[in-house]
Amino acid sequence: MILIADGGSTKTTWCVVEAHTSRSFFHTEGYNPEFIDTLGIIASLQQNLPTTLATAAITEVHYYGASVVSALQVATVVNAMQAVFTQARVFVGHDLLAAARALLGQEPGFAAILGTGTNSCVYDGARITHNVDSLGYFLGDEGSGAFLGKALLRDYLRGQMPARLEGEFRTTYNMEREAIMDRLYNHPFPNRFVASFAKFAYDHSSATYCQQLVAEAFDLFFRNIITQYPAYQAYTFNCVGSVGYSFRDALTQVATAHGMAVGKIIRAPIDDLVSYHLAAVS
Repeated sequence: MILIADGGSTKTTWCVVEAHTSRSFFHTEGYNPEFIDTLGIIASLQQNLPTTLATAAITEVHYYGASVVSALQVATVVNAMQAVFTQARVFVGHDLLAAARALLGQEPGFAAILGTGTNSCVYDGARITHNVDSLGYFLGDEGSGAFLGKALLRDYLRGQMPARLEGEFRTTYNMEREAIMDRLYNHPFPNRFVASFAKFAYDHSSATYCQQLVAEAFDLFFRNIITQYPAYQAYTFNCVGSVGYSFRDALTQVATAHGMAVGKIIRAPIDDLVSYHLAAVS
């Protein structure tokens, strides 16, 4: 059996492939090594893997995850996977490579992620050849769920949100400044916490305020990141992620305004990623 995983900062989607045909899916929490260590991943997997999954029967694990970049981050995840799937050959790669493989297969092109965080690359059909650093949750990630969530929280706490939306925001989340700050600075996974508020913009997407907030975030994503790629307009913009998919109309408008044609926009890469791996072994 082969196990393929798309690991975001918030959620990991897994697919078990048997006999190269049968597919079954399940979910666990996300395992971003910036926020969790090897023992934490092991504990979570032991608690959240389906009880019917025969871990000793897994022969290969292909795990793609957020922030799996440095040798130390790769080792954090590899060690966890090897501890749980003891008979498996383990490959751990960046979620950006998963996005490129899902969106482009073995064809060259441009791929991006717009989910809890954001990332992008030029891909030559086998590997990533150019990446403009999104700078992550603290310094960048323009256009991401975390970026949208931070903007909403700032406007809410500063009283700069339109009155009607401010009231709905307060009713929806029932959180005042002290509780918000406590979650941000005294609890794990602050990136997940702020990204969770992006749903408010989607739920109120007919409001001019939310439309402008999303459009401005995507415009910053293009101006600060995408336009930094040489000859970026020669590529088709392809994107994976819940934020890009949920706001795909606004994303398409911004991409077009920056002179970039839009290709494939999907919510999650797992189905296309599994197909990529099955094609590679067929």
